[in-house]
Amino acid sequence: MYHAIVRRKLRNAFAAINAGAYEGIVAQFAPRHRHVMYGHHALAGERRTAASTAAWYARLQRLMPDLRFDVGTIAVTGWPWHTVATVTWTDQFGLPDGGRGSNQGVHEFVLRWGRVHGLAVHCDTARLQAYCDRMARAGLAEAAAPPITDTPLNASA
Repeated sequence: MYHAIVRRKLRNAFAAINAGAYEGIVAQFAPRHRHVMYGHHALAGERRTAASTAAWYARLQRLMPDLRFDVGTIAVTGWPWHTVATVTWTDQFGLPDGGRGSNQGVHEFVLRWGRVHGLAVHCDTARLQAYCDRMARAGLAEAAAPPITDTPLNASA
């Protein structure tokens, strides 16, 4: 039953992003957390504070305002005091030049008592870098901005 509740909450979080309702996402994170996206692009980096994580989601929404996830498999293991969940997905989004972008990947969550303590986003980082470069060439300067980070990428959790 507990795992079913976690799967439903994760589906609802992705549905909120699909609806453009980002405001409740950061509230699901614990005050001390690790939010990381790998690669060398404007969405890369590691964040550990609510402020930097909120800034990252705001950038995501500005860069990909019509981002839509198609959620695949959600796997959940563990107990309320230490839960690990993975969500496979494909996404689609518009590009400023009128084209469409897409990627696929996995979100890896560490949850404790219903709060997100860790989120690592794994996707095709070379593809995302190419999309950011394309956005920057189309005039979206933020797509070439340095990552939003408040800690080195290789810091331990």
